[in-house]
Order: sequence, then structure tokens, then C-alpha cells
Amino acid sequence: MIRTMTLRVPASAVAMALLLAACADGPASMRVAQRVPLVIAHRAGTGDAPENTLVAIRSALANHADAIWLTVQLSRDGVPVLYRPTDLAALTDAHGPVAAKTAAELAHVNAGWQFRSQDAWPYRRTPVGIPTLAEALAAIPADVPVMLDMKALPAAPQVAAVARVLDDADAWNRVLLYSTEAAYQQAFAAWPRARVFESRDATRGRLASVALAHTCEAPPPANAWTAFEWRRSIDLTERFTLGEAHSAVADAQLWSPQAVQCFRTNPNVHIVAIGVNNAADYQAAACAGVDDVLADSPRQMTPVRDALHREGWRCP
Repeated sequence: MIRTMTLRVPASAVAMALLLAACADGPASMRVAQRVPLVIAHRAGTGDAPENTLVAIRSALANHADAIWLTVQLSRDGVPVLYRPTDLAALTDAHGPVAAKTAAELAHVNAGWQFRSQDAWPYRRTPVGIPTLAEALAAIPADVPVMLDMKALPAAPQVAAVARVLDDADAWNRVLLYSTEAAYQQAFAAWPRARVFESRDATRGRLASVALAHTCEAPPPANAWTAFEWRRSIDLTERFTLGEAHSAVADAQLWSPQAVQCFRTNPNVHIVAIGVNNAADYQAAACAGVDDVLADSPRQMTPVRDALHREGWRCP
């Protein structure tokens, strides 16, 4: 997905600023990193098993992921279930929206139908259903943090249903709530125990200000949780009096040491880098100073974490 940020600066200067931000040594240069980022299993480990399933959760735990990230939608009967795309056909042997089926019907949909491993389809003969959020929380030890990514609108009915599950499971203290839709941050404000990531728009805007204007605009408040992709393609728009021009910047990296320093202006701000899936990016994220990385394959990334923790390293 491409995000558009409108900035009144020359396109060539924009591209250069992004490149310099990605390559800057900053305060991490030539120092020994003090802590390795924790590994969060993205969609319970979408690279290792059918995403958002109990099979994936068990795999992530067996591979010693530090936390589990799950994607939530509502079934037709108002039950929070784990599934990401808008259409069941994207991953399963069914079709249509999640909201068209009850939780009981979704339990019999094969969520592993499209999962491919080494040119094979291992779950077509051994189907795995779409679980409920309550089932997932019961399968995850209480000391393993859970991050819930809210999908689908409107937000209010899903927020109320998720809150009931968290009440019943007494799980508020181990769950964090995320969404790309600001409506979810607003809706969860009615539940004082809810721990919610700041809005994606706020995080993106602040990262752009550091990278392009070299300013730290309105850093997050103390104890905030923030998350944004480690790398992503960005379409930048330059506006003129008589029109506008677009400049695509591929593979931009916005989590620079300078950005992390800005985000840490206030105490206990937590930073999650989304989409860190190889050793080089993991070490670079560690050198930048992020707290956690969101990884598709805990099987591949937790050995990287353990090796760096055991052996140590120097930032370039």
C-alpha cells in the first residue's frame, strides 16, 4: 500500500532527505547496542503457518516469539474472530466477507487453504478453522503480550465486542490495541483500561517531519505506543500554484536514530518497527534503537535475535 504525504518542498530535495535519513549513522554510530529488539509474531507468524490461526499461535510460541500480533474482525453474530483480508477467498476455501458468516461457520472454513510451503499446500488435507479471539487468548500464556490489529468498520460494534472478551478473560493488562483507522482510537477511549497505540497518522506525520524538515514536531506523550513500517514505498506530492507533481520514493526507511531520539523525548515511549524480516534489517533496527520488530517468521527471526543477544555487535 502506498501512502501519500503532501509537502511543499522540491521533489529532488524530498528524495535526498529520505535517502540521508535512511543512511544516517546518528547517535548509534560506533557504539555497542545495549538491547536487542523483541520479536513480535506478525499475524501469529504468517510466514510459518496459516496466519491468525491456533496452529500459527502454537508455532510462534514454540519458536519463542516475545509477543503475538493478531488481526480481528466481527462475525455475523458479533463474535470477534481472527482474520485479516476483506474477502474470505483471499486465504480460505470460502468466499465473501467475514461478517457474512457466524463464528461457528467460520470455525469450519479452512483458513490454511492458500498457505503454501515449499511448493506444497500442507493444510488442504488437514484444514484449520478461523478461531475466535477468546480461543486465541486462552491458547496464549498470560505472560506473553498480545497485540490486536482492528480491521473493518464501523469501529464501535467491534470495540464493544472485543471489550467484552477482554473483560471475560481478564486480559486488558496483557493486550495492546492497534488500527490504521483512527476511529478505533476514538472508540476505545470509552474503556479506561484499554491500552491503544497512537494513531498511525500521528506517527507517520512525525516521522516525515524528522526525515524531511529535520524537526521534532509534537513528540508522543509519555508511555505511548507507536508503530510504523521499517521500510515502505511512499508517493510524495509537491503542490504548485498551478498544479502538482508526484515523486515516488521506493523502499524509504523512516525509523532513523534521529527519529527514534525524537520519539523518545518523553519517557517510556515504545517503538515497534513493522516488517523486519531479515538479519540485516533486524540489526539496523536495533542500531536505530527500536524496542520491537514485527516479523512474519518467528522461526527465522528469533535465532537472529538470540545470536545478537549472545554475541553482541557494533553498529556501523
